[in-house]
Amino acid sequence: MKRQILRSLALWMGMLPVASVLVAAPVDPDGLQGKVLCGYQGWFNTGEDGAGRGWFHWSKGGRPLAPGTAKIDLWPDVSELPPEERDATGFRFPDGRVAEVFSSFRRGTVLRHFRWMEESGIDGVFLQRFIVDVQGGAGRRHNDTVLRHVREGASSSGRVFALMYDLSGLGTNSIGKVERDWSELDVDGNLTRDGRYLRHRGRPLVAVWGVGFSDGRRYTVGDCARLVDFLHGRGCSVMLGVPTYWREGRNDAVSDPALQALLRRVEVVSPWTVGRLRDPEGVRRYGERVLEPDLEWCREAGVDYLPVVYPGFSWHNMQGGPLADIPRLKGRFLWSQFLGLRRRSVGSAYVAMFDEVDEATAVFKCLAEPPSAEGAAFVGLEGLPSDFYLRLTGNGGRLLRGEIPATEEVPVRVREN
Repeated sequence: MKRQILRSLALWMGMLPVASVLVAAPVDPDGLQGKVLCGYQGWFNTGEDGAGRGWFHWSKGGRPLAPGTAKIDLWPDVSELPPEERDATGFRFPDGRVAEVFSSFRRGTVLRHFRWMEESGIDGVFLQRFIVDVQGGAGRRHNDTVLRHVREGASSSGRVFALMYDLSGLGTNSIGKVERDWSELDVDGNLTRDGRYLRHRGRPLVAVWGVGFSDGRRYTVGDCARLVDFLHGRGCSVMLGVPTYWREGRNDAVSDPALQALLRRVEVVSPWTVGRLRDPEGVRRYGERVLEPDLEWCREAGVDYLPVVYPGFSWHNMQGGPLADIPRLKGRFLWSQFLGLRRRSVGSAYVAMFDEVDEATAVFKCLAEPPSAEGAAFVGLEGLPSDFYLRLTGNGGRLLRGEIPATEEVPVRVREN
C-alpha cells in the first residue's frame, strides 16, 4: 500500500516519466467503482496493413492520407513504433521527414497502447463495436482481430476491457443483428469468461451506446428494450449510453416515457457529454444544473452512473469546423471535469477517447508539433509532451479514488528535456 501511494504521488508531481514508473498491480475486474476507463475505437487501417480496408478513418473516401484527403485533427506520435508498424503518408514535417501513422489491425500497436495504459494508471477500455461494421467481410475481420488483440493487451498489462456496441446507423427492425453478433462472440462464455473482462454487480458488463437520441435514428426505444432483455437473459449487466439530457427528454434526447422506464431496468447509465461542454465554467454549470439531478435520479432508481469526460474537440478536417473548436486549455478543461466528479463523490469515469484522433478527443500519445500542408491543419498539444494526457487521465483516476488531493492546478508537471 505504501509503495502504491508513493508511486501515485510521484506520478502526480511529475517526478517520474511514464515509461519508468513501477509496474502497477493488475486491475480488479469486478465493478466500475474507482475505475477510469477509456473508449477504444481501434478503427484505423492503412493501405499496407493487410486488412483490405484501405485508409480507413484516416482519410476521406479511403484514399491515401495526404494533403486534401485528411479526416483527422490530431496526429499520433508513432516514434515508439518499429518501422514495420508505421505507414508513410503524403505529409511532411518542416525538416523534410515523412509523417507516419499506425494501423489498429496490427497486434504490436494495440499491445503497446495497453502498455501505455498500464504505465499511466488507466484501468482499461470499452472497446467500441459498431454493429453496422461487423456484418461480414473485411469489416468483421478487422473488428474481430482488434478484439483479439485487446484481449491479449488487457491480459499482458493487467488492464480490463468490456464490449460497447454502438448502434449508430442501425436500421429498422434490425436489433437482431446485435443479438446474433453477441451470441457468436460469446459462444459458451468464451468472451465473458476471460479473466480481464469487466464485471459489474457480479456479471459481465455489456455497454450499448446510442439509446434515446433525438437525431432521427431508425431503431426505437422498444428495440433497445428487447436488446436489454436479451443481454440480461444471457447473464450480463447492461450499461446504456444515452444523451446528455436523457432525464429531461429535451435537446439531444427523445421525449418518451419509455426511455426512463427502460433506464430503470439497467445496471448503469452513461450520458454522452462530448461537445455539450466547452470550458471549465460550462462544466461548473452542467454540474449544478444537470449532473446533480441526474445523480439523484439514479440513486432513487438504484441505477449506477458512469459520467463521460473528454479533453477537447475538433473536426476541422472532417467537417470543416473551427480548428480546436473546444480547446484543451493545457489540460484545464479535462481536469475541471474530473474535479466536478470528485466534488460530488463520483468514483468512476469514462474518458472519450483513448485513440480518437478523428475528432481530436484522443488522450494517447500525439504530436505537439504535427505536420502541416496547404488545405489541412492539425491540433497541437499547446507545447505539452506527447504523454501529457495519458498521465493526466491516470491522475484523474487517482483523484476519484482519493489517492491525490483535489486541487485546481492541473496535476501533471511538464518535465524539462
